[in-house]
Amino acid sequence: MIKLDEDWGNWLRQNIQQRAAPDTIIKAMVAAGFDPQTATYIVASLMSPGMPPPMPPPKSTFVPPFFKPSGATGEYVNDVVNIAAGNSIDLGDRVVEVAMRIEKPCVILFNNLLSDEECARVIEMATPRIKPSTVIDPVTGKSTVTGHRISDGMYFRRGENDFLNMLEERIARLLNAPKENGEGLSILRYRVGGDQYHPHYDYFPPQNPGSHKRMVIGGQRVSTLITYLSDVQEGGETFFPKAGISIAPKKGSAVYFQYCNADGQVDPLSYHGGKPILAGEKWIMTKWMRQRFFGLPEDAPKA
Repeated sequence: MIKLDEDWGNWLRQNIQQRAAPDTIIKAMVAAGFDPQTATYIVASLMSPGMPPPMPPPKSTFVPPFFKPSGATGEYVNDVVNIAAGNSIDLGDRVVEVAMRIEKPCVILFNNLLSDEECARVIEMATPRIKPSTVIDPVTGKSTVTGHRISDGMYFRRGENDFLNMLEERIARLLNAPKENGEGLSILRYRVGGDQYHPHYDYFPPQNPGSHKRMVIGGQRVSTLITYLSDVQEGGETFFPKAGISIAPKKGSAVYFQYCNADGQVDPLSYHGGKPILAGEKWIMTKWMRQRFFGLPEDAPKA
C-alpha cells in the first residue's frame, strides 16, 4: 500500500477539489520525482474512490522523500547562464538593455524590463492586498513575521490574470527558463522609518529542517529576478556584502542573480539584502525560479 506524506496528501486533495486536470497533476508529481505509473495510480485512486485504478504500480515502486541533500561538495561552481549574450535582448514585446554582468557571483543588471505604466499597474493591483512581510522559519518551514524583514508585501498567484501572465511570459523569455518553473510574483513595499531586509539567502539552506517542506514541489530555488517598480530618492540599494556589490533602485530595471547549479550546490556569495530607505518609497517585484516544474498555477502547499 502506498502512503503519502501529509503535505503531498493535502496538495493533491486541494488541486483535485479545484478540478485541476489529472494530467497536469501527474506532470507535477513526476517532475518532483514520482514514478509516472505511481503518480497515475495515486491520482486515479483519489479522483475515483472505490473504483479500481487503471494501472496498479509494481511492488518495487516507492514514493520518494521530499528532499535529498546534494552530494556535491567543495567550492561552488557556476553553471552556464542561459540569458542571451550582448548588451540588449529583444524579447518580442520589449527590448531590454543589459547594463552589467558579473561572473562571480552571477549577477546581471537589466534596464527597461518594465515600462513606467506597467510598474504603476502592478503597484495599483498589489496595494489593496499588502500586509506585513514574512520570512521562512528555518525549523518549521512556515512563514512568520520577524524584525529581520521589515516591509509590507503580497503574492500574486502564478498566471492570476492576463496582465500578470504577460509579465511572467516576458520574464521567462528573458531568463530562457520555463514559466512553469517560477513561483508567483512577490510584491514588496519599503518605506522610510526602518524598513529594510537584512542580508539573507534566497535559496533554502539544505541544513535547515524547514527547507524540506518548501522543496516538496519544484525543488530548490535556483535564481532570483528583482524588478524595481519605483525610483527611490535615497537608500534602498540591493547589496551583496560578501561580494562588495551594491545596486541602486531604478524604475523598470531589474537585477538577476543565480545561486544553485545542476549538482545542487548553492552559492554563498549570493548573500544579499536591502538597505534602509532614507527618503522616498521603494516597490519591488520578485520572481523566484525553481529547479523544475513548480506545480499548478495555485502553486505548492501553503504554509
